[in-house]
Amino acid sequence: MEKPAIEGGKRLREEFLPYGTQWLDENEINEVVDSLKSSWITTGPKMTQFEEDFKKFKEAKYAIAVNSGTAALHISTSSIDINPGDEVITTPLTFVASANCVVYRGGTPVFADIKKDTYNIDPNEIKKKITSKTKAIIPVHFTGQPCDMDEILEIAEEHELYVIEDAAHAIDAEYKGRKIGTLGDLTIFSFHPVKNITTAEGGMVTTNDDDFYEKLLMFRTHGISKDAQKRFGKSGGYYYDMQYLGYRYNLSELHAALGICQLKKLKSFQKRRREIVEIYNKELQDFDEIIIPYKKDNVKHSWHLYIIQLEIEKLRVDRDYIFKALREENIGVNVHYIPVHYHSYYQNKFGLKKGILPNVEWLFPRILTIPLFPKMTNDDVYDVINALDKVITYYRK
Repeated sequence: MEKPAIEGGKRLREEFLPYGTQWLDENEINEVVDSLKSSWITTGPKMTQFEEDFKKFKEAKYAIAVNSGTAALHISTSSIDINPGDEVITTPLTFVASANCVVYRGGTPVFADIKKDTYNIDPNEIKKKITSKTKAIIPVHFTGQPCDMDEILEIAEEHELYVIEDAAHAIDAEYKGRKIGTLGDLTIFSFHPVKNITTAEGGMVTTNDDDFYEKLLMFRTHGISKDAQKRFGKSGGYYYDMQYLGYRYNLSELHAALGICQLKKLKSFQKRRREIVEIYNKELQDFDEIIIPYKKDNVKHSWHLYIIQLEIEKLRVDRDYIFKALREENIGVNVHYIPVHYHSYYQNKFGLKKGILPNVEWLFPRILTIPLFPKMTNDDVYDVINALDKVITYYRK
């Protein structure tokens, strides 16, 4: 593809504006330094405090911290005992980790199509995919908007299926007044730097189930039955027993220190995200070539991502050309996500191909993620809007 160029145009921004980034200050630095000066730099009291703070925030019985959202997904599929021959239904419009966690266990991910309005998995499509091999459903609260959980939980109950909610985008989301984090059997969260809060790398699993909790703890640390603080503290003993083939997914004290501070800032972070969303909604709603995100009335949206839909029939070029033109303006647009069944690994291993999921395949060439993060100034926000205006106007039919 040739390099997009707008004749006679001057770049609106000199500095590149990413679609998302972390926001840390002296509070996080001091908390990390405190950990470095302590006796514990991994899997210690700060990790426990972060878990306590998080479970209180989510009103969940248990919260288990791990070193990534992917690890959270993996120990979740491990705790429900996904094995070869088992099928797990999930969405194709997600990061590959939502499906990889099934493959790690030898299971088969089965993709159900999405709804065209929310971009979330369609419960009616889930029903069509259920077989005698189906063991679980992994709904993904895409962009931070909760899925239709009543319908999904009803399907799961009818067919005796587990539900693992992928809430990597949905840290403070609510569904009909209920916090995301306690509806399914297990819920996972991600704290990657582009997420709503960050621990640099990190994740969390919440659950209200005692048995799942014990399994999650063991799968987090080699399948061993006694945690580090009980083994290495002054009163600890040497004995431990490996009961499962587990992993090394524990969260360090340095990462947990970040999480403790970031969680305290979540309310202000989310307030700013919603302010930016209001500006985008107001300024972009009158563009004939842009469809702004649809939000259901019965949910609280976390707004991890702001995804516009381009009316490509009204433009002289496709989405990818618009993408490159905005990048030339130093606006760090992105695309979330390449459908999982488009990836060569999934096509080669599971025989998947394009053409099997019409809604997501219709949507994919039209979506564009524009910058959204709390550190953005209003000038940044209007730089995005003005760049969209410039590019859309130039390529309008």
